[in-house]
Amino acid sequence: MKAEEVISDFFQNEKRNKVVRYRHLNRFVKKGQILFTGSSLMEQFPINEILQNHGMNTVIYNRGIGGYTIPEMLESMEEQIFELEPSKIFINIGTNDISRPEETKEQLISDYRKVLTQIKDRLPQAKVYMMAYYPVNVQVAARQPWPDADKAAKLRLERLDESNKAVSELAQEFGYSYIDVNNGLTDDNGQTKEAYSIDGIHMWSDAYEVVFENMKEYITE
Repeated sequence: MKAEEVISDFFQNEKRNKVVRYRHLNRFVKKGQILFTGSSLMEQFPINEILQNHGMNTVIYNRGIGGYTIPEMLESMEEQIFELEPSKIFINIGTNDISRPEETKEQLISDYRKVLTQIKDRLPQAKVYMMAYYPVNVQVAARQPWPDADKAAKLRLERLDESNKAVSELAQEFGYSYIDVNNGLTDDNGQTKEAYSIDGIHMWSDAYEVVFENMKEYITE
């Protein structure tokens, strides 16, 4: 087996294991609380530590899964959303989709609409907040050891505005809220500030403090 296949198998197994862990964790959740769900940029959101730092006792469950695309979320809606019966859902999914060359805007919209349709059907009373996709830093990505990291970052940067517009329009279509949480994250070139960027895509906890301030009003409303 080639090294690339070994790595791919490892990450696929990691994703499957997270779904199983969430299934077990969900047996003990308090229903009707706030849910964060999506891919790695949501999984890595240190929301509970941030809440503690701000002296807030709000209950928020994080069910993000690193590497997830929207079609993968569609296979794990029970574990990532429905088993928790949340009253509020903050969702950030699709970053990995728009980072793939073969992805189209039409496919992104079609897949995301399937997620929202299920939520509307199963959790009609839930408030849903669809978060803007985060910016990237192409220069930081170019310094990473894995191949084509900068190409993926460039592609996502090129698609960012159009993709966020699509998400905003979907939110309006379903009667949900679109929130742009990126204020303060970017430099003069519209990319993630280097001090906030781990690898060009993912962000340090400092960045999430900025994001939290941008979305705190929605968490507490």
